[in-house]
Amino acid sequence: MNIGVIGTGLMGSPMALRLLSAGHKVWVYNRTPARLKPLELVGAEVCATPLALAQHVEAIIFMVTNGDAVRSLLEAMGLSIRPSPLEHKAIIQMGTIAPPESQQLGQIVAAAGGTYLEAPVLGSIPEAKNGRLIIMVGAENESYQRWQPLLGCLGTTLYHVGPVGSAATLKLAMNQLIGSLTAAFAQSLGLVQAAGIDVETFMAVVRQSALYAPTFDKKLHRMQTRQFADPNFPTKHLLKDMGLFVEAAKAAGLSPFPAESVRHLVEQAVQAGLEDDDYAALFNIVSPLPKPE
Repeated sequence: MNIGVIGTGLMGSPMALRLLSAGHKVWVYNRTPARLKPLELVGAEVCATPLALAQHVEAIIFMVTNGDAVRSLLEAMGLSIRPSPLEHKAIIQMGTIAPPESQQLGQIVAAAGGTYLEAPVLGSIPEAKNGRLIIMVGAENESYQRWQPLLGCLGTTLYHVGPVGSAATLKLAMNQLIGSLTAAFAQSLGLVQAAGIDVETFMAVVRQSALYAPTFDKKLHRMQTRQFADPNFPTKHLLKDMGLFVEAAKAAGLSPFPAESVRHLVEQAVQAGLEDDDYAALFNIVSPLPKPE
C-alpha cells in the first residue's frame, strides 16, 4: 500500500521504517526536512508539503505533538478543495490528544469524505523499532477491521476500545500512570537515599511486593546517576499529557488530584530546563541535589 507518515520524530521515524520493512511504499513529511534524510536513504519518498503527501497515499499516519498540529496539517492538505484530497483516504491519528479534539478531527475528516481513526500507542522507541507497540483504537468497527492489518505492522497488541474518543481517553488514563508512578517512585527512592539505606535492598523488597512496576527498574539507573539525556519520552510531552488528563478528569466530574499535583511537579521540571530530557528528570525536583555550602 501507499502509506503517508507525518511527523518523523522519536516515534514517527521508527514507525515509518517498520512500514517500509513490511513492504509498504511510504511517503513522509516533517516540518523539519533534515529529519527526513535517513528515511529517504532507505527508500521513503519525501514530500515537500502535506498536500503533496495526501495526493499519493491511501492512508496517512499522524504522529505529531498535539491536536492543533493535526488540524493545521489537515488544513494544509486542502480541506477547502473540492473534491477533497482526503476523500476515500484514512487518517490515522496516533499521537496523544484530548478526546474532544479527536472527535472534532473525526468530524472534519468525515466532512471531507475521509475515514478517521484514533490509534494512540503505549511503548517507546525500542517498541516502535521492533513493531511491539500496544495500540488502542477508537473507530467504527468497519474502519478498525479495514486498517487492522496496517496497524499490525506497528504493534503486537491491538485493542478496539470503542468509537472515536474512547481510545484517546484510555491513552490519557495510561499516561497519567506514567507520571504518577514515576513521581511516587522518585519520592520513595529519594527518601531511601536520604536515610542512607542501601538502594539494592530497597529494590529487592519492592520487586518482591505487589507494589512493583517494571518502570521502576527502567528509570532507576537514570535517577541514581541523574543522567536524563537521550529521552524515550521528553518531560515536555509528559507535561502536555498530564494537563490533558486533568482537563478530562474535570470534564468527567472527577477530582483532578493527585494528577494535578504530579502535573505541577512536571511543570517545575520543565521550568528548571529539563523539558527535552527524559521524564525521569522528575527526580531532580522531588529529590534535589544539596546546595553547595
